[in-house]
Amino acid sequence: MFWPLHSDIVLPYIDLYGNEEQKKKWIPGCISGETILAVAMTEPDAGSDLANLSTTAVKDGDHYVVNGSKIFISNGQLADLCIVAVRTSETEKSYAGVSLLVIESDRKGYRKGNNLKKIGMHAQDTSEIFFDDCRVPVENLLGKEGEGFIYLMQKLQQERLIIAIGAYAAAEGALDITLDYVKNRKLFGKPLGKFQNTRFTLAEVATKVQLARSFLDDLIPRHMAGKNVVKEVSMAKYWLTEMQFDVADKCLQMFGGYGYMREYLISRFFVDARVQRIYGGANEVLKEVIARELKI
Repeated sequence: MFWPLHSDIVLPYIDLYGNEEQKKKWIPGCISGETILAVAMTEPDAGSDLANLSTTAVKDGDHYVVNGSKIFISNGQLADLCIVAVRTSETEKSYAGVSLLVIESDRKGYRKGNNLKKIGMHAQDTSEIFFDDCRVPVENLLGKEGEGFIYLMQKLQQERLIIAIGAYAAAEGALDITLDYVKNRKLFGKPLGKFQNTRFTLAEVATKVQLARSFLDDLIPRHMAGKNVVKEVSMAKYWLTEMQFDVADKCLQMFGGYGYMREYLISRFFVDARVQRIYGGANEVLKEVIARELKI
């Protein structure tokens, strides 16, 4: 299970936007681990462009009838509850028509597709989900109808910060195992760590990791205080994930051919880093967010 998604990204949606009845119904199982959570935003033809999502939820009496599909859903195979971004207004082809429904995975019409085969993050399932005339009670609406995009934007600040923190931790981990390796690996009669290229490269890497830590140490308390740090969080997610991949790449190089072998942990740091620049908002999209915040 991808536990940061469950605990730090999806559960806060229910805690913040759910009514008292929904909280009593769902949160205890989420805390005990009996109920696994996922969130489904991405669609095959609408990645980061939520205004163009096509999964519909049409009201029929005291139910919504949901049709559509989602892709790249973390915890998709394991999830018992999924918060699904749907279009509840067929006339509003914009952000205003987006709502959030909490859908139980055992409902008729809720179908789990393939567990997608990724180049990295093999321990975490990523799936397709399909909705075929899936009937969902209106009481499963999270918050207000048509407010889903606002809710997503409000919580994306935390999601992107979580990704940035993970990027820092992974970069530090890659650096730590590389430092141990170069101290013990001998080449041309001396430890690899005694060569100037090794020392300069790792000095650069360590500096980037420390800068990342300083940025996060400033940013986390501001987010926890409830401040609007959309610009800074976008910067953190974009820059730290780029930094993470660069660090993993440079550290892998220190292992030579062994770094390309799956038995060496550095290879996992490398392949797992690649997706960080894509999910949670592709870095190209985040640069646009930053530019907007700069009023340009």
